Amino acid sequence: MQFKLVPEAPDDLAYVETVQRAVPLVPGTEDDCCARIMRETGIGPRDEARTWLTFLRALELAREGQAGFYRERVDPDPDHLREAFRERVYGVPVVLDVLEAADGPLSADAVFEAFRDEIPAYEQHKHRTRLQEVWGERVRRLLEWAVLFDLVERTPEGYARDVGRGEG
Repeated sequence: MQFKLVPEAPDDLAYVETVQRAVPLVPGTEDDCCARIMRETGIGPRDEARTWLTFLRALELAREGQAGFYRERVDPDPDHLREAFRERVYGVPVVLDVLEAADGPLSADAVFEAFRDEIPAYEQHKHRTRLQEVWGERVRRLLEWAVLFDLVERTPEGYARDVGRGEG
């Protein structure tokens, strides 16, 4: 399963653990979990807290069980987070491939244009008049998380894939 929702990347990976610790150990409803994330981290509005909860699931730091959402009892290991990000967040492999194939750094807009054909048809239809706005922002967020996970380098010219970084 791959997840599409991606929050704004924080300044450092330590913040991921802060948000993870806001998710309860005892399963609760999405509303309860989002309210707790908002209360304990200052994340808001609720949609952004829900995005974080979904993203934590993608990174295997939270789960959804029959009784609701709960925190995994694991520390956010950078290597594991990097791997989960690559495998469980929709579009990451394509974004990384686009950058790897490029002759030099690319802007977020250029990466979006190369990614455009990967956007599912129902999403293209749903966001028909705002496709660049919605998916352009999503691609930009993927790029910023890739920088945080040392999969991509941000340069003054744009984003570049440094194959030797973050591979193990």
